[in-house]
Amino acid sequence: MDVIELESFLNSPPRGFSTERCAGYTVVKWDQENSCVFIDEIQSSKGNVIFCNSPGREITVRTLGEYTDLRRQLTSMTIYILVSACTNTTVEEKRNRDVPDLRYYVVAINGSHPMIRWEMERGLDQTISSVAGESYSVDVDVSAALQGWVGENFQNLVDAEKVKPTWKDTHFTIKYRSDALFDIPYWFGFSKRQFKISYHGR
Repeated sequence: MDVIELESFLNSPPRGFSTERCAGYTVVKWDQENSCVFIDEIQSSKGNVIFCNSPGREITVRTLGEYTDLRRQLTSMTIYILVSACTNTTVEEKRNRDVPDLRYYVVAINGSHPMIRWEMERGLDQTISSVAGESYSVDVDVSAALQGWVGENFQNLVDAEKVKPTWKDTHFTIKYRSDALFDIPYWFGFSKRQFKISYHGR
């Protein structure tokens, strides 16, 4: 696992990534044979950042074949998502500011690692229904792994003050959409599920 501040990621892309800076935006290209990138377009301090061919944080599959292919990718490639570190300083509290400081980090998760692969396969097996024709939505949450990786002492410097952030957007979502006419669990909101990835390698 790795956690890289977005600006550092763009300035020095890891292996398999490249960036092209244009007026007002940055385009990120990546090796689709070895990586899964689930990052939406984001507004950074230097303009919009666009990850080419990324489906975003929500991945929709409509057939068993598409799900099988996605499962293979999740358990054999490095997964990249964008998380935000949200902080409120004492200075901001005194100013009664409603908008906290936000910093973005790219989280890289090695889906082929035996422990992560086991957690991913177990989570998918336990949450995804085998009943044909049922739609569902599954959140894959990496907050536990992220917190374990950065540690309890991780802090951001904001207004000359060291602040421990609150992590947000620490998940990606798999949505299976069936064409069944009588998908009752989906209609009533019973098809939303979640599992956590906790292994971080520290």
